[in-house]
Amino acid sequence: MDFGASKIDEVIFNSQKYFVKRDDLLNIDFSGNKARKFHYFLNQDLKAYKKIISYGSCQSNAMYSLSVLSRIKELSFDYYVSHIPSYLKENPVGNYKEALKNGMNLLVRDIPENFSKDELFIIEGGAVKEASFGIKILANEIQDWVNEQQIEDKKIKIFLPSGTGTTSLYLQKFLPYEVLTCSCVGDDDYLIKQFSALEIEKHPIILKKDKKYHFGKLYKEFYEIHKELLEQTNIEFDLLYDSLGWIVFQNYVNSLKNTEDYIFLYIHQGGILGNKSMLERYKFKFG
Repeated sequence: MDFGASKIDEVIFNSQKYFVKRDDLLNIDFSGNKARKFHYFLNQDLKAYKKIISYGSCQSNAMYSLSVLSRIKELSFDYYVSHIPSYLKENPVGNYKEALKNGMNLLVRDIPENFSKDELFIIEGGAVKEASFGIKILANEIQDWVNEQQIEDKKIKIFLPSGTGTTSLYLQKFLPYEVLTCSCVGDDDYLIKQFSALEIEKHPIILKKDKKYHFGKLYKEFYEIHKELLEQTNIEFDLLYDSLGWIVFQNYVNSLKNTEDYIFLYIHQGGILGNKSMLERYKFKFG
């Protein structure tokens, strides 16, 4: 399975011009960075395996995409979580609901310490070296666009928010331009450790946040910028990562002098399916 190059849209947000790489439109089941991260496995013969095993949160985008990969490859899928919120268990929605439809076996327990040869273990969020295969394709698409637009190397600034940081890390490895990111799941030290586990050198630049955020917690400013982005750009972004990403990136852009000298490229990494459950929680809390 191959994906065509995603388009790049020009948008205006709060009077500032940005370009958005629309990886969210790549594929309904493998949108965004999951299409890139799992590209390698989608194009490999996995007949030597009987099962895919992974772990993480019960609303993970990776969980859903791995359930689709397992279905396509006719493999069973075991997914380990530390807990399931009672509201989600009673009213399945979003990634959790769709992954169950694809035959996911959800296990509320610690992941096994060892795996058999016919079990393919994929680290949380797809933070594996094989992810570089698809991310290199993304880097090539960006390089082609930069060449077509005749953009000078020092003028382009590429941003994407990070969970495990795998996509931003490999983009920085494969591109000669400045790649910027921010930590969304853990703190900056966690993100640096994730980088170093895959690559020792050439890490992306981590932009600082104005305050500490807890992953998965509801913040009014996340909900507000999500609605503002949709209204001004007509693009739906992910509530978990993109809301924080846009807050951090916008603050960074506003801190620069002569912003007209730069080209700002935001990588939309998908994850929209997870918005269904998040929006219900936000509307209940903030109206």
